[in-house]
Amino acid sequence: MTGGHADPLILRILDANLNRVREGLRVLEEHARFVLEDAALSRACKEARHEVRELTAMLPSDLVRTRDIVGDVGAGINTPTEAARADASDVATAAAKRTQEALRVIEEYAKVVSAGAASRVERLRYLVYELELRVHRHAVARERLGEARVYVILTEALCRKGWLETAEAVLSAGAEMLQLREKTLPDRELLDRAKRLADLCRGRGRTFIVNDRPDIARLARADGAHVGRSDLPAPQVRRILGPRGLVGVSTHNTRELEASLSEGPDYVAVGPMFPSSTKPLGAPAGLEALREARNVTSLPRVAIGGIRPDNAARVCEADPEAILCVCSAVISEPSPGSAVETLLRVVQRGGADEKRTGATNAAREGGSVRSRNCD
Repeated sequence: MTGGHADPLILRILDANLNRVREGLRVLEEHARFVLEDAALSRACKEARHEVRELTAMLPSDLVRTRDIVGDVGAGINTPTEAARADASDVATAAAKRTQEALRVIEEYAKVVSAGAASRVERLRYLVYELELRVHRHAVARERLGEARVYVILTEALCRKGWLETAEAVLSAGAEMLQLREKTLPDRELLDRAKRLADLCRGRGRTFIVNDRPDIARLARADGAHVGRSDLPAPQVRRILGPRGLVGVSTHNTRELEASLSEGPDYVAVGPMFPSSTKPLGAPAGLEALREARNVTSLPRVAIGGIRPDNAARVCEADPEAILCVCSAVISEPSPGSAVETLLRVVQRGGADEKRTGATNAAREGGSVRSRNCD
């Protein structure tokens, strides 16, 4: 105890609310573990519980002695809403709110017995706010992207046909997501193109993402933005996009994946899946990186890099829920729509019969820079 008096009534309040915090965090952890099946989020909840143990050590050691269950006048007071929960997500939200309220009580009353503890509680309270937000965003992202399977990157220089004709073709064929990736377009032209594609995707119920430029994404009313590890962090991207904007991040290994997850993206891209002599990213992450990502997070996972109809089944086998992200394998083809339909057939088979020949693989790998540069 660093200051004040150990008033038994105050200690009793602290004891009761520490119990509420522990219980609430455990509910959140179980939700992350068993409902969301997200190892990273589950670990974050567990680390928060560890912080509570450290906080408890800063308070008087005789808290439990003040506990009086029989004499607690509020023990039998319940409201109808406490006994009703709509679903598992509702359970998690209620647990988070209860935890935050209990932490606020601890923060105020801890000031009487330990100023240091009170300061630590404040930090913990904001951590729980963030955990609640991550749980909520996780559920929203899975709802919005859970059915997506093919994600096409649109770059005009790689399109065999016009960029707008290509976009219309891949969306008509069933691609659920479209990303505008233009590194050199002047801002005005980029914004105009983004607006046209956003309108096109919105009219078809598809998801439209802008690469690297959350400012353009917001102005164009796109669904979100995709950024790399060297671009703006996900929280800053979200501030630009607004609360409904989707944030996707690129990762190339487990370390980057875990670092990205701590920033709260809505989906993660893992890759490159396969080698490409023209993409300066070193050795490909490979299918094992996708398998590891599947074990770490249940957020929507995007497999990217070198994916084509002749190897897409291997990606599906590594992660049946992965969204296949393609560029030149679709947009550089004579019929982009047919290329999307082929990928969708592979996805629908669940990766069960990858039956392309080695000659086809060799022909693809030996193709022009135009057909390989984007993947």
